[in-house]
Amino acid sequence: MDTKHCAVDCWVDAIPAPGPRTGAATFDLIVRPADIDTVDEDAPDTVVTCTSGDPRITHELLNGIQPGDLLRVTGTLVQPPAPGENARLTVDALEVLGTWLIPVLRDMVMDRYGDYCVIFDADQDKVPVFTALGQWVGRADNPDAIATLIDIHERVNGGEA
Repeated sequence: MDTKHCAVDCWVDAIPAPGPRTGAATFDLIVRPADIDTVDEDAPDTVVTCTSGDPRITHELLNGIQPGDLLRVTGTLVQPPAPGENARLTVDALEVLGTWLIPVLRDMVMDRYGDYCVIFDADQDKVPVFTALGQWVGRADNPDAIATLIDIHERVNGGEA
């Protein structure tokens, strides 16, 4: 198995999750080449699956890191066992470089507002709103109206999402 100790600047792809062992966390990172302008627009992102068992890193991942955050991670990289699978990185150092959004626009983006989830669609002005448990709340006329729709829903439901 080919391994390499490395440092990588990358974006968090999804909310980190507790790992299979107590005190561990797992998460996926998106790695983009430094010369992004030379890469074909349709080229797939490079995804690296990461784990960490360091209690300080795990705490930061589970409590402070959000999708889109720019990180510098250092650790041991294991090449994927088969073509098409993700490389795996065991992280032993983590530095938050920024809390920016991933610099590539997507057609649809899901975001969370406390106990509510919203879906932004580039093709529509209206924004669907659900509770975090999946109950339909309604459709906000535009992103600025999301808070009003959530407030109405909470008043009708006694302050509960």
